[in-house]
Amino acid sequence: MAPVRGDGMRGLAVFISDIRNCKSKEAEIKRINKELANIRSKFKGDKTLDGYQKKKYVCKLLFIFLLGHDIDFGHMEAVNLLSSNKYSEKQIGYLFISVLVNTNSDLIKLIIQSIKNDLQSRNPIHVNLALQCIANIGSRDMAEAFSNEIPKLLVSGDTMDVVKQSAALCLLRLFRTCPDIIPGGEWTSRIIHLLNDQHMGVVTAATSLIDALVKKNPEEYKGCVSLAVSRLSRIVTASYTDLQDYTYYFVPAPWLSVKLLRLLQNYNPPTEDPGVRGRLNECLETILNKAQEPPKSKKVQHSNAKNAVLFEAINLIIHNDSEPSLLVRACNQLGQFLSNRETNLRYLALESMCHLATSEFSHEAVKKHQEVVILSMKMEKDVSVRQQAVDLLYAMCDRSNAEEIVQEMLNYLETADYSIREEMVLKVAILAEKYATDYTWYVDVILNLIRIAGDYVSEEVWYRVIQIVINREEVQGYAAKTVFEALQAPACHENMVKVGGYILGEFGNLIAGDSRSAPMVQFKLLHSKYHLCSSMTRALLLSTYIKFINLFPEIRGTIQDVFRQHSNLRSADAELQQRASEYLQLSIVASTDVLATVLEEMPSFPERESSILAVLKKKKPGRVPENAEIRDNKSPVPNSHNAHNNAQTNHTSSANNANASSDLLGLSTPPASQSGTLIDVLGDIYSTANGNSSVVNNSKKFVFKNNGVLFENELLQIGVKSEFRQNLGRLGLYYGNKTQTALQNFVPTLQWSAEDALKLNVQIKAVEPTLEAGAQIQQLLTAECIDHYLGAPSIIISFRVSGGAQQKITVNLPLTINKFFEPTEMNAESFFARWRNLGGEQQRAQRVFKAQQPLDLPGARNKLTGFGMQLLDSIDPNPDNMVCAGIIHTQAHKVGCLLRLEPNKQAQMFRLTIRSSLEAVTQEICDLLVDQF
Repeated sequence: MAPVRGDGMRGLAVFISDIRNCKSKEAEIKRINKELANIRSKFKGDKTLDGYQKKKYVCKLLFIFLLGHDIDFGHMEAVNLLSSNKYSEKQIGYLFISVLVNTNSDLIKLIIQSIKNDLQSRNPIHVNLALQCIANIGSRDMAEAFSNEIPKLLVSGDTMDVVKQSAALCLLRLFRTCPDIIPGGEWTSRIIHLLNDQHMGVVTAATSLIDALVKKNPEEYKGCVSLAVSRLSRIVTASYTDLQDYTYYFVPAPWLSVKLLRLLQNYNPPTEDPGVRGRLNECLETILNKAQEPPKSKKVQHSNAKNAVLFEAINLIIHNDSEPSLLVRACNQLGQFLSNRETNLRYLALESMCHLATSEFSHEAVKKHQEVVILSMKMEKDVSVRQQAVDLLYAMCDRSNAEEIVQEMLNYLETADYSIREEMVLKVAILAEKYATDYTWYVDVILNLIRIAGDYVSEEVWYRVIQIVINREEVQGYAAKTVFEALQAPACHENMVKVGGYILGEFGNLIAGDSRSAPMVQFKLLHSKYHLCSSMTRALLLSTYIKFINLFPEIRGTIQDVFRQHSNLRSADAELQQRASEYLQLSIVASTDVLATVLEEMPSFPERESSILAVLKKKKPGRVPENAEIRDNKSPVPNSHNAHNNAQTNHTSSANNANASSDLLGLSTPPASQSGTLIDVLGDIYSTANGNSSVVNNSKKFVFKNNGVLFENELLQIGVKSEFRQNLGRLGLYYGNKTQTALQNFVPTLQWSAEDALKLNVQIKAVEPTLEAGAQIQQLLTAECIDHYLGAPSIIISFRVSGGAQQKITVNLPLTINKFFEPTEMNAESFFARWRNLGGEQQRAQRVFKAQQPLDLPGARNKLTGFGMQLLDSIDPNPDNMVCAGIIHTQAHKVGCLLRLEPNKQAQMFRLTIRSSLEAVTQEICDLLVDQF
């Protein structure tokens, strides 16, 4: 603390000088102890100390405290200073109390009384000192003691402007400590109308207060929107002379402008009053126009103030996401900053363009700057700017530029900073999968990732490529050939060995016809890497070797010698020893047929959400653009332990898994051997009433599921297995004949109007007209969502049973609009901001309804997850409430959708609220869900 020279506290100045001149810590402590003893004696012995002396000694105690020493006396003397009429004495008293007095102190009542006296003073300086002290302490006690006085000071017509300003900031501080202190009712309007105050300092402070109040109760303070737009309009259109006292380097009231723009981001674009919306758009256009004007000053303060307002205006434009012309203009303005010499401006421009890339109106405009962004990624000196450029490339990527962006990111990855490599690997893997039209390209990308940045390729990435290869037969041979070639490199990363071991173990036979990749060549190539790998990878390779014995019996002896070598007692790793020993015995004891069954090729993985995106979101919460999510398989690839366990699986289980895709309904066994009920291997078991002729129609349940039995009666069972990605879907319908005779003239016909077909294009392949007794046939359908639609198409199956009448069955297909959902991860701030944006009458739907069954909250959560949306935990304060977010993909546009389901356990009722950007979608989603609970 510097000496207060105006008051001539020479003793304080000397004491501070002595402390600074101390040569050691011990000397400083000695000098402080001497001073503390002197002050203590003065306070105890001399009862006639005047205000100046008390002030001087209290200042010394403050200085000692700030040096890090405890002070346990002087509090009463500081409280006595509050009753002084001299500003300097009162100021030091308040300062000491603000810093040293504990809220549990016995003196707090005296302090509160002194503050109340000052708040009622006619001297504005004394009132301001009291308000500053209240704000500095900011405790609940202070909030409760002054919850009446401070709002009155704030809105009173007799209060001076400087006091109003302090009162607004003080109330804001107390509101953050105790949110329930703000009075409602008529006080709301009076606080909002502070935005019309003539004093700019009052408006600036009041805007900060109102912004905090709006976040807690937006509906109550909705009236601030028009006043904020009006005040912003006056500032933006003001000349230099209008606001000369609040003009900073030729920019009128930049701080207030930024606060007002942030305040408006709490609400949707004003729609009730077209005049307000027009004025707001005019303000935003004016700010963008001023950004294009030549600078009025070369000083950095001018550009900083000007750009602060500009960037906040762009944030509001992005938040509103409703004016295409403004969004494109904002994008063009930010594009100019990409080449600016100021590093901070380039960073902010890249960050804002990431948000613009997620808007349907400005996505194409952002893509025009792709070359400049790629240069930023490669050439920027600051790593944070390079990382932001990577984020923007990831956000602007779509099907038209995916290959180019992925290749550029791969090229840069070789020289990228170590701090961003792992994140880049995840983003490249996500983009390659999301936009792969040819999965050979995807395989090449992932193998290049492993080659370039193997240490940064997480398990989720190499698990994922194996899942995709296993699930797509057309790419299996290419993957085996490519990974075989990659393993021939002299320096081969361990992750490449893992991928190679797994893929060659499953599909090595597809390339074994070439002498260059003969079975023994494959084995020797993998085994040459064995001694360079960790124990986990060695275990996986041992599993590959036992697979080779099944695929290539001619090299059985060589592989058995390796197993014998690792199963002897001298092996250092017990896990490898046991694994090698068991595999050796399996290869000796099991017959060829049994071995082939046990080591059957892995079945396709079930459809779930990709785990790579979840890893990226965990690393960068809130920074993953919504349009970069993918829905597909998530199950982890079995590691070496899983492969070992798989090899031990019994014959029946393996056979069932192997046939799961070809015999969906389990009809491979003749009907005579069945017990009257067909069991679907997907997990749906339906027993018929009395064991015979009940009809089971499960079409409604398929709102929440993709696979299972869709329809069943005594003649026919219809199963479905489907998958969806963005606006595309593929369904496999499996028709099973449950009778002992053939079904003749078997014709499934799609029922979907021509008008609806323009919105959902469904193509269906023909099937054979005869379905033999006990047989099963498959029919493939493809669906493309062009635009949002209502309902779902159905299929009419007509056939004739031998000796019977013509049969006709109508079944709704599981192609409701929710099938094209993409789950969207959001944090609480993003969710509530979007929730408020979708608050229009036509954008929301709400139903209160009775639960059809006793409330089952875990079951409700499972249903919402199966519905296709992302279940967001820890968003709603009530843990029983369920909150979801998702995006419906159509060819025409993307429709964001938010959901909130509130159960009432006592009344056995639900309240469902849906908000989306399209009224028809909002109502359809609401109707679909209400019928299911």
